[in-house]
Parts: sequence; structure tokens; C-alpha cells
Amino acid sequence: MNNIVTSADGKKRCKWCESAPDFLKYHDEEWGFPVRDDYRLFEKLSLEGFQSGLSWRTILAKRESFRTAFHQFDFNKIAKFTQKDVTRLLKDEGIVRHKGKIEAVINNAKKAQEIVERHGSLAAFIWSFEPDKKDLARPQTASTSAASMALSKELKKQGWKFVGPTTVYAFMQAMGLINDHAEGCIIRAKAEAKRRSFKKP
Repeated sequence: MNNIVTSADGKKRCKWCESAPDFLKYHDEEWGFPVRDDYRLFEKLSLEGFQSGLSWRTILAKRESFRTAFHQFDFNKIAKFTQKDVTRLLKDEGIVRHKGKIEAVINNAKKAQEIVERHGSLAAFIWSFEPDKKDLARPQTASTSAASMALSKELKKQGWKFVGPTTVYAFMQAMGLINDHAEGCIIRAKAEAKRRSFKKP
């Protein structure tokens, strides 16, 4: 139970949501709820890549600026970015100005288009890696899994960048491919209910 905390409203939640003011809303309304929207899935994969070596708090604080800079993570628009866009983004103080990560998002946008051509949607491809419940570790005790390693491996094989197994596991937690809310967290049941009614793409 050490990954549970009692919030100011008297309700029990995952301990991490108390570590920054922005986290509570994100924890209660987004984290662990299943997503099938291609652009949101691409956004999260991109932001997890940007987070590499940084804290999620830094990325979440800049998320709106990232959305503006990358056209709401419409990968069809990002795929058309040129060196001129890279130069523009490297001057944008609202985002993380890391040339390799910026170029990775542009590269990955093109790869996302290829997945859509083959699978119909990015969501259909990603959700095909949803792990079986019996293969899951206890909530918040793992940073990778067989499923995250498999998805990471396949993305890398297809030419994606900044998609290591730990990055992909964090993505799976956030996008609801697994429900990793701690046992006893008030949001765990809500996330599970959303997962039960979710229609896989």
C-alpha cells in the first residue's frame, strides 16, 4: 500500500499524483483510460520520447506548447515537416529543444502513416499489443513488460526512434492498454470500467 496516498479530499489515490500540482487532474481524468484516437496515441508516443532523460512533470507543463508546435500531433502534417521546421522548433522555448527528439517525431510521423496504410489505423496496430491480464505485474511494480518489449521491437524494426521498452511501457500505462492504477486507488475502478466498455479498434 506504499504506492497509495490519501489526498486532500480524503480519497485514496496513486502516490505519484501528489508530486506535482498538474498531476492530480492528469491522474484522475487521463492516465490509464483507454485511447483509440490516432493523433492522441501518436502525441503520447512522441511526448514519452521527449521525456527520455527528463521528468513527466516537465513535459506535461509544456504539453500545450508541444501541441501547438506539432499541429496537435497530426502525423500527416508532421510528415511534411522540412529542415526549416526543425530550425523553427529548435527556437521554440515552449518545448524541449532537442534536435534528435524533434527529428525523431518527424521520422515517426512518416512511419505512422505507413502503419495506417497497412493496418487501417495506428490504434488498430497498437492495440494488437494489449497484454493479457494474467501476464501483468502487480500495479506500479514494473517499468517494462513482455508486451512493451514486443511493441518496442516491432516499432524499431519499422524504423521508429525513441521507442525503447521503458518508454513504450509508460505509453501503455497512460493510454489504458494496461490499468496500472494502484490497488485501492479510487480511479482504478473507473479506468477498469472504461476498459470494459472500450471497443478495440
